[in-house]
Amino acid sequence: MKEKVFIYQVLPRLFGNNKADNKENGTLEENGVGKFSSFDNKALREIKRMGFTHIWYTGVLEHASKTDYSTLGIPCDNPDVIKGNAGSPYAIRDYYDVSPDLADIVENRMDEFEALLERTHKNGMKAIIDFVPNHVARQYHSDAKPKKVKDFGQDDNMSASFDPDNNFYYIPNQKLEPDFLCGQNSTYEEFPAKVTGNDCFSNRPGVNDWYETVKLNYGVDYLNGGVNCFTPVPDTWLKMRDILLFWAAKGVDGFRCDMAEMVPVEFWNWVIPKIKAKNRNLLFIAEVYNPAQYHDYVHWGLFDYLYDKVDLYDTLRDVICGYRPASDITFCWQRIDGLQTKMLNFLENHDEQRIASDFFAGDPFVALPAMVVAATMNTNPVMIYFGQELGERGMDKEGFSGLDGRTTIFDYWSVDTIRNWRNGGAFGYSELTAEQIKLRKFYTHLIKVAKEEESICSGKFFDLMYANYENPEFDSTKQYAFLRSGKKEFVLVISNFDTNDVNISVQIPVEAFDYMGISPKKIKGAKELLSNRSFALNSEWDKALYMNIKAYSGKIIKFYID
Repeated sequence: MKEKVFIYQVLPRLFGNNKADNKENGTLEENGVGKFSSFDNKALREIKRMGFTHIWYTGVLEHASKTDYSTLGIPCDNPDVIKGNAGSPYAIRDYYDVSPDLADIVENRMDEFEALLERTHKNGMKAIIDFVPNHVARQYHSDAKPKKVKDFGQDDNMSASFDPDNNFYYIPNQKLEPDFLCGQNSTYEEFPAKVTGNDCFSNRPGVNDWYETVKLNYGVDYLNGGVNCFTPVPDTWLKMRDILLFWAAKGVDGFRCDMAEMVPVEFWNWVIPKIKAKNRNLLFIAEVYNPAQYHDYVHWGLFDYLYDKVDLYDTLRDVICGYRPASDITFCWQRIDGLQTKMLNFLENHDEQRIASDFFAGDPFVALPAMVVAATMNTNPVMIYFGQELGERGMDKEGFSGLDGRTTIFDYWSVDTIRNWRNGGAFGYSELTAEQIKLRKFYTHLIKVAKEEESICSGKFFDLMYANYENPEFDSTKQYAFLRSGKKEFVLVISNFDTNDVNISVQIPVEAFDYMGISPKKIKGAKELLSNRSFALNSEWDKALYMNIKAYSGKIIKFYID
């Protein structure tokens, strides 16, 4: 049976920080920071026990920061072009190094990271890190690069706005003058100005631009209609290939590729086969937001999985909040035209607001029916953001991040729910509330069911909504139902987004049984897997299956075949 992938996304900087008393805009010394060593065998065993197959360690690569490590040979960054005291994990300062924040002994930081990889593998999981191909920190400088490797921009012709041999784009004869720094006593100087990471071809990026980063040049002349200059192979391509090979050789099992669609798909088509030639099991996940390009990045760009943000995530969020009917979930898989098995499902990540925040649902339990859908709808992977399983609210005003319902990626901080879970007596429950314990147990059990059931891991999918639109005992605006089938079994999944408990019936059309190759006459019993209780089948259940379903909940009913 094919293993269903469950990814635990976590920021080491925050995960292991046990300092409860945090100060807004606090420094590392004031607020503390997590370490690679925080993921000891005990922590990794607990994550594995929840059912996760992969851990995405977010923010591993060395990135720009206001913390000064210059006495240890790491150049200091100018604070005017850094977001927050800790800095953005996506403003890479050195592609060949890891963040010194995360090491117990800074000089041994790479050894400590390699030890983390080894521990992760010994505890039965695989490790994913970020690959940030579109942009670098404004003061990028690698002091850890291998011999003979040249830095990005080292040989650039800075008098040209575009040159296919350049690593950066330039704005000749103009210095960088960020709008928000004008009139201030800024000490940062950049001449000529480089193009900002979010394709801001101006020397005056605004505060909402990715002003802390510089756009990398992959051979696309954006100022002349986007002409591609890919022959000979651009220097940036070669540098990025070598960086990926470097981390693959370290034992990394996969790469979450940041803003992959801002890099030409031709690069991915060229580089991924070269990396997988060294290890065919390496995982490549693309952060993409344009459904019109999905096929290019899967079939041409060769990615294993793509973010399902603008379809499933956005739809589920709206259904949770009552802005859209549950029936709209059907259109998600229909729109992506057979790519559902290639999509990464999630309800939270570092970019999105926490479910329990005041800006989203305000209550983590309201999202449970959506989590049932995300975890069981197809064979594709599912990602959970650390603290989601504990109802983390993200309602702290950390500093640069502000009070926005997100867990900061820019500031030194500590996550209450994770800290309390970690301090609960060998990762026990003593410092968690009853509600947090209940939520974590639900997530753990749901993952277990999704991983163990053949119908969910590798079976067929059949949407039942079309057969229930006219069903007076089924509210298609509040309930969503589908079937998954294996060789000798099938399951019915129903999610109830209603604020009330409801009595419903689900109509299963004859063509559903035909599609699954199952005769309802051979069904000898049923069990509801989330409650682990037997499920009584009413007469003629195969035409209309009756049940009571609690508010904000789901059922996974397994049918046994003789």
